[in-house]
Amino acid sequence: MSTDEKFENAKDKLSGQAKEGFGKVTGDKETETEGQAQQGKAEAKDKLQDARDSVKGAAEGAFGDNDKRD
Repeated sequence: MSTDEKFENAKDKLSGQAKEGFGKVTGDKETETEGQAQQGKAEAKDKLQDARDSVKGAAEGAFGDNDKRD
């Protein structure tokens, strides 16, 4: 996962946490739910990218990394 993707996901998680907290404090269930959904979306992106990285690493291990030639 690139650094930019990690940063964006972390930003989405924090933003979702803030939104959820604001919704709880103000009693706004819709805002609270939006914050939870935003956090869930960021978590799903993290897991998907981790899975992609794992598959890519396994493929490179099995077939060699063709991009790195001497």
